Amino acid sequence: MSENTFLSKKGSAAASNPMRVDLEIYYEAMENLYHPETNPTGALPMNVAENHLCWEMLRDRIQQVTRENDIPDWVASYTDPAGAPSFREAVASFLSKFLTGLPIQADSLAFSGGATSVIEMTSFLLANPGDSAVIPAPSYPVYTGDMGTLPEVRRVDLQVSSDPSDSEYHFDLELLNQTKKKIESEGSTFRMLILTQPDNPTGRIYSEEFLRSIADWCISNQVHLIVNEIYGMSQIDIQYPELQKDYVNATPFVSFGKIMADYQSPFLHFWYSFSKDFGISGFRIGLLHSHNEALIQAYRNAGLGHSISNYTQWVMQEVLLDHNFLSKFFERLQLRLTESYLIVTRALKKLNIPYHPSRGSLFVWMDLSDFLEEKSSEAEEKLWLEIYKKSGILVTPTNGFGHSEKGWYRIVMTSLNHFDLNVAMNRLRQFIESKRAGL
Repeated sequence: MSENTFLSKKGSAAASNPMRVDLEIYYEAMENLYHPETNPTGALPMNVAENHLCWEMLRDRIQQVTRENDIPDWVASYTDPAGAPSFREAVASFLSKFLTGLPIQADSLAFSGGATSVIEMTSFLLANPGDSAVIPAPSYPVYTGDMGTLPEVRRVDLQVSSDPSDSEYHFDLELLNQTKKKIESEGSTFRMLILTQPDNPTGRIYSEEFLRSIADWCISNQVHLIVNEIYGMSQIDIQYPELQKDYVNATPFVSFGKIMADYQSPFLHFWYSFSKDFGISGFRIGLLHSHNEALIQAYRNAGLGHSISNYTQWVMQEVLLDHNFLSKFFERLQLRLTESYLIVTRALKKLNIPYHPSRGSLFVWMDLSDFLEEKSSEAEEKLWLEIYKKSGILVTPTNGFGHSEKGWYRIVMTSLNHFDLNVAMNRLRQFIESKRAGL
């Protein structure tokens, strides 16, 4: 008898489909971590999108908060499922000052336990089972499960040509028209268009002009446009002398929150989470920002099971109210992020490995297609495993990014300190050189 016999159809499907194809090897790598003295041949996992660059600074501030303040009584009680009022005010103030550059109203925000929960909740509330969410490829693999497992929204990858010399996203809007016709011919509805900026995995951004043109298309076609700015504060210093030549005609990063404020449309929405910019994925704080009042009310009514711990809300509320600390924190984050980016890209340039010039995020998207035995998914997986087995470096496999171009791999550049990152790049150099030598 199958062990899934007593599960629902969704339960059986969940039991049979891992959240990520690389989790088993990731856990193996975590049991054998590199240490320069005690385990110099250990593994260097660079596949999970975690940011460890400034944790010690944030940890010290959090410890100060808990040491110097009494826990308020509201923490022990129920509060608004969409977020405690004082927490929503603190986050609105943070977003206004540091990300969007214009006032955000607290009542336009709804919170739940991490980015995954926000994606799931938004998909559930905006789309019907069988509807389609379109995402420019390559893109975050786990969007598929976040939208599909419970909301039953299907993912459609919009094939956008890669240009390793371009740090911005551009595609002909006619591609959206064609995609809409194809989705409808298949009996589905084009319900959502999801963009991420800075992008995962390419690090690219959208110009303000292009974002507005996409917003116009979505509103006229009654498609919900959601921009995920989970890496909004993790921006590379493109004015750094060594990097300037990669960004000659770069347009400034403009938060989608600014465009939403101008349009005030019920079809425009914004996602954010504290997991990446703050490096606290374990705190589980994600949010939806929308001027669609019915959506925010629906989130409040349906979101009790996704609520964030009141204690977590209180601690982060106190941190967010300290704008002087946040200014110093993000200044250091950009410095360390840029240093990490330089370590990786210097190594890739010396090896003549193409990569996307990144405007931000935690990633470098590199092209190893020259080392594929053939242009297939099987060959991609074989190379990915070979890199890990021979070098101990675990990058993110290409499976799930949804792109038709073969041979691109994601490096998470923020999961290691700079010393360990240099070790990883040296190991990658040795691997590439041995492949080129036919060894």
